[in-house]
Amino acid sequence: MNGVRKAVLEDIPQVAAIYDHILSQEERGEAAVGWIRGVYPTRQTALDALEAGTLFVLEREGSVAAAAKIDQNQVPEYANAPWRYPDVPPEQVMVLHTLVVDPAFSGQGCGREFVRFYEEYAMAHGCPCLRMDTNAKNAAARRLYARLGYWESGIVPCDFNGIPGVQLVCLEKKLG
Repeated sequence: MNGVRKAVLEDIPQVAAIYDHILSQEERGEAAVGWIRGVYPTRQTALDALEAGTLFVLEREGSVAAAAKIDQNQVPEYANAPWRYPDVPPEQVMVLHTLVVDPAFSGQGCGREFVRFYEEYAMAHGCPCLRMDTNAKNAAARRLYARLGYWESGIVPCDFNGIPGVQLVCLEKKLG
């Protein structure tokens, strides 16, 4: 099966391997996402999302090609962002967290496909306002999100997910 679906326990090793591949790329200077091995993201990050029922995976050719958490949890740091749509009720906001694409599937449209699913999922759940974040260092993610119509509302300096000194780029999009 190809496409996005809710994750199952058997997906966790592949999701954790994607985190590991991205962290290794960062450590070799081949990528800049702003993560720290052993701090964030970890296997436990994926397990916690799975347990909450909010972990989704994009399957391609029998492998997990991408993963992310989708829920309505606006992290506390979002309170400091100058949102374009600040008056949207929280129950109408959907949030995408920790979108990862396996480097083996890079350049194959997995990120775009996952975000399209996120948007459809949000609308199906009555959430026309979409929010997400990324580290300012993650130029590739920022380019992708800009191409997909997400507006950078601002950068919030903070310690985020246990990582000190993050420049958290907060992004937003409102669906018609």
